[in-house]
Amino acid sequence: MSLPPFVIFIAGLVIIVFGAELILRSSARIASMLGVKPIIIGLTVVAIGTSTPELAVGITAVSEGQPGLAVGNIAGTNIVNILFILGLSAALRPLPLQLLSIKLDVPVMIVASFMLLGMSWDGVLTKNEGWILILSAVAYVIALIRVSRNEPPQVQADYESQYKAEPPLKKYSGAVKFWNGVLLILGIALTILGADLLVAGASNIARAFGVSDAVIGLTIVAIGTSAPEIVTTVVATLKDDRDVAVGNLIGSSITNILVILGITCLAVPDGIAIDRQVLRFDLPLAAAVAIVCYPVFRSDHMVSRKEGIVFVLAYLIYLTTLLIFRT
Repeated sequence: MSLPPFVIFIAGLVIIVFGAELILRSSARIASMLGVKPIIIGLTVVAIGTSTPELAVGITAVSEGQPGLAVGNIAGTNIVNILFILGLSAALRPLPLQLLSIKLDVPVMIVASFMLLGMSWDGVLTKNEGWILILSAVAYVIALIRVSRNEPPQVQADYESQYKAEPPLKKYSGAVKFWNGVLLILGIALTILGADLLVAGASNIARAFGVSDAVIGLTIVAIGTSAPEIVTTVVATLKDDRDVAVGNLIGSSITNILVILGITCLAVPDGIAIDRQVLRFDLPLAAAVAIVCYPVFRSDHMVSRKEGIVFVLAYLIYLTTLLIFRT
């Protein structure tokens, strides 16, 4: 007996989120044991770790001939990250912005969003463009590491408390090293399995309701694969590590474009076809959202509760528009 598509989708979502959590925890601990500073772990390892569901979904989708789901997921996730998750976090508590890296992150997010829009304008993302995205990611990480050295002591303390430094790897027993390696491999395996189920379920839901894979990617898949970012951000906000919350979200949005979509492009020799409506509406909206962050972040160096509520309402309007006019 075959399971209903929604059950398959939920099962895939649960598995992929659990797998991403294992990847995040094990990779952060391994990095710490290798002597990587907590602030570097928070700004890089965590941003990449929380984006592993998007990577798994993207590669699975394009390998199964559903490119609209892959690109729609990235555009949708970045819109969710900024408008909904960042907005919700600010609505809970105003977000003071002390991170020096924000001065780098926001412009990079804007540039990355317009790079994606420009590369997509001919209707396809090629393997060469994937390499450009990956090399841009390497340059960004190098610049981020340099900027992080000058972060204020309070910010570094926030990351220290969030990602406590471990003793050097050589001081750990073989069993501890092996166990963390097993958790990392298990997390990757679960994420791949979860992505396969999630994409299969999402595609069947799309067919059942007569909507495109791109719309499914922009809505339920984008919200589902953003679960690690939602958990990380809300927990950091409630623990008053609000610089950590903002850093994770902006870093994840950049990673989604430069790293996740870059790797996905490399996995498809013939390139990724872009859905026309995603190209005309959702990618420009994602770029516009990135631009809006600049004046909001610059004014008073804070995202206020009022601004957070406006962000959340804007996302709900966008979601409603999708459901009314594109389903």
